[in-house]
Amino acid sequence: MADQENKNNNSEKKINRRDILKGLATTPILGVFAYDFYKKKALARLKDKAIHFNLGISNENPKPQEANKNNGELVRIGIVGVGGRGTALLKALGFVNKGWYDELYNKSKLFDKGAEHKLQTYYNQDMLNVQVVGVCDVFDMRAEKAINTVSKGMQPNGEQANTPGVKRYLRYQDMLANPEIDAIIVSVPDFHHAHVTIDAVNAGKHVYCEKALTLTEDQLHRVYAAVKKSGVVFQLGHQNSKNESFKKAKEIVDKNIIGKITLIEATTNRNTRPGAWYRDLDSNGNPKPGSTKTIDWDQWLGNTPKVPFSIDRYYGWARYFTYDTGLAGQLFSHEIDSINQIMGFGIPKSVTSSGGIYFYDKNTRDMPDTFQSVLEFPDRKFSVLYTAMLANSRSRGRVFMGHDGYMEVGGRLKVYPDRDSTQYKEQLKAGILKTNEPMFVYPKNKIDVDGITSASEKYYAERGLINTSVGGKNIDITHLHIKEWVDVIRNGGTTACNIDKAFQDTVSVLMVHRSYVEQRRVEWDPIKRRIV
Repeated sequence: MADQENKNNNSEKKINRRDILKGLATTPILGVFAYDFYKKKALARLKDKAIHFNLGISNENPKPQEANKNNGELVRIGIVGVGGRGTALLKALGFVNKGWYDELYNKSKLFDKGAEHKLQTYYNQDMLNVQVVGVCDVFDMRAEKAINTVSKGMQPNGEQANTPGVKRYLRYQDMLANPEIDAIIVSVPDFHHAHVTIDAVNAGKHVYCEKALTLTEDQLHRVYAAVKKSGVVFQLGHQNSKNESFKKAKEIVDKNIIGKITLIEATTNRNTRPGAWYRDLDSNGNPKPGSTKTIDWDQWLGNTPKVPFSIDRYYGWARYFTYDTGLAGQLFSHEIDSINQIMGFGIPKSVTSSGGIYFYDKNTRDMPDTFQSVLEFPDRKFSVLYTAMLANSRSRGRVFMGHDGYMEVGGRLKVYPDRDSTQYKEQLKAGILKTNEPMFVYPKNKIDVDGITSASEKYYAERGLINTSVGGKNIDITHLHIKEWVDVIRNGGTTACNIDKAFQDTVSVLMVHRSYVEQRRVEWDPIKRRIV
């Protein structure tokens, strides 16, 4: 019996890569395998390689670039707005609070998986050779914390930063007047993005601006003209372009692996009060009679209507259309960027949006909690259906539907054949492909969402908005996105989300929002370059 088992094992070992390639040269590869031949677990890997060969695509992870010890000439940066997103951008630059770092370090020594995951991801970042020399925020406590982070915080090489003399600016205009600052990061609330960006590029500063770029169409045209005229390096904060899964999805579309795509569904569901922008992150920001005011409320309001100080509005500004485009700017903007990156469609011909405030108190928000929008691309012959729900957390993902299959795109990519596919008809009939099993998965190893601690972090990780895998290493995609901006400042070239790409994405966001607010179908006039 043992001799027979050895013979079987030796027989299987003889089926090597050379045999597979030899078969490829003489017959269609998927026809080589009969069901009984590959059902054994020992041959599953060979089957997958053969299928991938036939599809003309690989799920091998790209090799990591060598870590940069010194990335060229020093770039001096000023940052406007150091709240939650601003702090994340400082981390992407290579500066984290020492208390945050020490806590993770100590937990990792106690085999805390989440802490180890976060710390290792930070270690995987390159040193960018940048110096944050100016910090501007209307909230004193935030500004002081950020200055401490960039002057004495920890860096990806495990060493403590030593940057004395980081200056606090009360007004961003004073920061722009500093000739020693090369570039500005704009991470203030959305209603400040347009004028801060315009002032920065007019001052000759390179700009990295968080999404959404503008609240109105007129603002968008002014920002576009200013950036084009200035010649500075601009990057919109849509970091999706650095996710390897999205790059692979574009390759799948380009190679027609799932056939003609006629419908794309994108969804963003969550079911928590913080996820619906009811946030009170720090009560110290609430001025009390007789106490020192820690928030410059007048400067925060800017050109918006003057209202009494409200900690709810300060932290929950995204719920109000005075300060934001709601779900269009906050969540849909991620979707249109990733889909446009994969499909390359530009601006939709028409948009119809609907929804309402069906769960939360209407007196506490303008942003709907239930929302849907249909974007039509008749020239490309497909539609995009976007839906959002803030009172249910069922994950529905991002799905591209073609005649021959469908593709689920998030932090991980999965491709399934369609049961009525023309392209895979014979393989499905033979049992080589199955409709309930992906014929392609990327990356091969499952994303470690268990190593991510909070529910919101897991949500973003599953959607591909936090980390990507390069050479088997987890890397923060915001770091890769901001690194690209810094590299182009030094060496020239084009950023992935330059002003032309930012214009396309922002028009789509504004069309979706305007259709909802005006309760009508809107169209894009490509001649006048206006929404009508």
